[in-house]
Amino acid sequence: MDTLPSNAPWHRANPSPHPKPDTWRNWAGNVTSRPVRVVSPTSVEELRAVVRRAAEDGLPVKAVGTGHSFSTAAATDGVLIRPDRLGGIRAIDPEAGTVTVEAGTRLKAMNTVLAQQGLSLTNMGDIMEQTVAGATSTGTHGTGRASGAIAAQIRGLELVTADGSLLRCSATRNPEVFAAARVGLGALGVVSALTFAVEPLFLLAAHEEPMTFDAVTAAFDELHAHNDHFEFYWFPHTDNCVTLRNNRTVGPHAPLGRLQAWFEDEFLANRVFQALNSVGRAVPAAVPAIARITSQGLSARTYTDIPYKVFTSPRRVRMIEMEYAVPRAAVLDTLRELKAMIERSDLHISFPVEVRTTPADDIALSTASGRDSAYIAVHVYRGTPHHRYFAEAERIFVAHEGRPHWGKLHTRDAAYLANAYPRFAEFTALRDRLDPDRRFTNAYLRRVLGD
Repeated sequence: MDTLPSNAPWHRANPSPHPKPDTWRNWAGNVTSRPVRVVSPTSVEELRAVVRRAAEDGLPVKAVGTGHSFSTAAATDGVLIRPDRLGGIRAIDPEAGTVTVEAGTRLKAMNTVLAQQGLSLTNMGDIMEQTVAGATSTGTHGTGRASGAIAAQIRGLELVTADGSLLRCSATRNPEVFAAARVGLGALGVVSALTFAVEPLFLLAAHEEPMTFDAVTAAFDELHAHNDHFEFYWFPHTDNCVTLRNNRTVGPHAPLGRLQAWFEDEFLANRVFQALNSVGRAVPAAVPAIARITSQGLSARTYTDIPYKVFTSPRRVRMIEMEYAVPRAAVLDTLRELKAMIERSDLHISFPVEVRTTPADDIALSTASGRDSAYIAVHVYRGTPHHRYFAEAERIFVAHEGRPHWGKLHTRDAAYLANAYPRFAEFTALRDRLDPDRRFTNAYLRRVLGD
């Protein structure tokens, strides 16, 4: 293995511990933990020292990003590593088409710098508040006919392993680690840096259009085939959907006006939607009427902008989410069953259901590993009961060979996931080799990967 020894000399600066460990909460507020220590390393050398000290003290270690996962993937009662001081761009190589960034770098910061340099990722998810390591480790994805999740764009990474060594890997350097660690769930070590493929900055023509449920599902295969990036939202208790089509274009650059963007994306999509959800939480019987009003108020819009300004949008309304990947060929049957379940129940669902797609990739625990996939995401407003809705939705997803998003709520365990992922045993064998003492484990990993 290509490693730096754990006793390699370096400048010995003390990692920055938070003076009094407190309860850690994720973004949605549904996950809390009380670590023994909370540490913010300022360098890779300090990060290695943190891992070694945790081993000496017999404590588990977990790194956490911005807490945008809904699962307990990052929760620990041991040492919690905060990446807020381990961020920044290490190198940009336009000729090689790569950017190397520290693990704690936020996607927003990376995208902004890349755009300034005339570069861009090929595809990304719909928010950019996460750290690069947190987003990739849990399998964050967007939608795309031929372009995959963020992790599929990784060309190299650094991993601090259980003994404090630094392991570098790529498709040609420790390829067996590279095949797994791009979506590593924090189970193989702590990611310290990532190298992504980038390309010259391009423009996307965005077209958003309301359609009925029957119309969008009847045309789904065509819409998927003829758009670079296609997704849609269905509003429960209605037959209304909104479709989003993003395609590469030579321009001209025609972004949304600042007033229009603020009114539609901040005021309507966040502030008004927040208020309506608050009403629905207080008066559940009002939810179907609110859904009809909200969905009927949607209108078409078209604009052209650089990728991260099209792919991403502000998401300020706190919610709880479950998302499953199913084989792309099964998505319409799955969605129709979900719709029928909601309609025959007494559930009141105020959030739309989101549908996206990605092509197959070669990452061991990617939700698109080895198969073209479609994603169905269900949400509820924070503070709204979700257990029955999610349980019924999960039953449908599982019946269609669904794979749960690692960063979102689900109840699957290692026995189920070993059958869902052809390369599951490959991942767990690598975990046994890199972390035999389970330095990086927690309750979530014990459930989904086994002991």
